Amino acid sequence: SMASPALLMRVVASAYSVAEKAATIVRNVMSAGDLGIVEKTGANDLQTKADRLVQMSICASLARKFPKVTIIGEEELSNDEVTEELIEDGHCEEILKKTCPAQYTGIKEEELVIWVDPLDGTKEYTEGLLDHVTVLIGIAYGGKAIAGVINQPYYNYEAGAGAVLGRTIWGVLGIGAFGFQLTEAPAGKHIIVTTRSHSSTLVNDCISALNPDSVIRVGGAGNKIIQLVEGKASAYVFASPGCKKWDTCAPEAILHAVGGKITDIHGNSFQYNKDVKHMNSAGVLATLRNYDYYASRIPNTVKQSLV
Repeated sequence: SMASPALLMRVVASAYSVAEKAATIVRNVMSAGDLGIVEKTGANDLQTKADRLVQMSICASLARKFPKVTIIGEEELSNDEVTEELIEDGHCEEILKKTCPAQYTGIKEEELVIWVDPLDGTKEYTEGLLDHVTVLIGIAYGGKAIAGVINQPYYNYEAGAGAVLGRTIWGVLGIGAFGFQLTEAPAGKHIIVTTRSHSSTLVNDCISALNPDSVIRVGGAGNKIIQLVEGKASAYVFASPGCKKWDTCAPEAILHAVGGKITDIHGNSFQYNKDVKHMNSAGVLATLRNYDYYASRIPNTVKQSLV
């Protein structure tokens, strides 16, 4: 008989279905019309009913199946009884059919850390910029992002009635990434994607120094990495401390699975072990190709201001 799939593949296959359930919750909250918006630290740091319900759904669903895995979510929520309708027990069969890379076959539950951003791009969600919104489930081992799931609940939403809404992208280092068409940005063009709602003098000075052909300002880290892997932008540059581990873990795994690179502004890789501080305080630099071109052009003044 066939051996049962490796733990990592079972976690990713479950995370896929859990993310699809999350997308349904996100769309249902929006269509019901009461977003239940709470300001956390200010007008650019919001939480909605969707953030709360989705995090409960993702964390409870994965914890039930994989009780020894550490799961870290963005929202601080009390562990109220999670209602059964929030639990997703399914998994993606197609993922279970893939062969787990040899270096990950022996992983135990207690060695995995799952970083969850239930709704990346909350501010955009509240403003109706629905294509910016993603649900992020990142899976880390040995402090590295090794697998990830990104769901876009509103992918295709401008295609009109009858269009299938939403899509799920997933990837594992050593296997690749799926659910989208990998495309490189136009050769010789320097198109930078950056923050929409967290701009600053430093953010803008850094971008100017790179002398880009154009700058795209969008919400959500998940959305920005998708811009890179679909060839709409050549670099994601964010010279600011605002981004957190749950923003970058899933996108990093997807990007690295297709040969891209993401670091802080100094070129240091991110650490995802369970005891690490949550803030990526030295910003973000990511590309699908030509990382060195951009890294070598980050001004020293910018590096000195981001410790």
